[in-house]
Amino acid sequence: MTEHEGLRDRGRALEEEYFRKKNRELVEKMQASARDEQLRREMGAQFGLSDPEMLRELQGLGFTPDTIGLLPLVPIVQVAWADGNVADAERKAIVSLARARGVAEGSAADHQLRAWLADRPAPEVFSGATRLIRAILDVPTGEPKAVSADELVGHCESIAAASGGLFGLNRISPEERALLTSIADELKHRRG
Repeated sequence: MTEHEGLRDRGRALEEEYFRKKNRELVEKMQASARDEQLRREMGAQFGLSDPEMLRELQGLGFTPDTIGLLPLVPIVQVAWADGNVADAERKAIVSLARARGVAEGSAADHQLRAWLADRPAPEVFSGATRLIRAILDVPTGEPKAVSADELVGHCESIAAASGGLFGLNRISPEERALLTSIADELKHRRG
């Protein structure tokens, strides 16, 4: 074999390896895309959603099929953080509400909730989740909703009052009151 043939064979081998690598990357990308699509379908099934954009947005906010059940709790967590920290009474009330909604201790949703109660979620999580909840409440399913806007606002008010205020007076701080009004407006009023 001549030196020229050896270089040609080496070049072919490098080219084949390059295309094998590109093919693997493409297959991996397609598999990841299919997994993401499956996860979005699973999340959508839990809330009766089929809008691909909404499902991508939920996924972009970090929700998974294991944590999507926390979506209605996001405004409640937001109210707990309104005055800069989550009081023990608020934390206990939120965890109790989560348990009542089927969030099992030690589950992925429980870990996510505890993370949100320990470290304030990004503002985009709060705004995006509230907007998506409103959209979900607007979707006509023909079935009763798992939670209504009135129930969510009521839970938010309960959490706001849970920290007690000074000597039990003014149980809801001005920051919490303003946030409650904003959340109620967002959840109860259809957007045009």
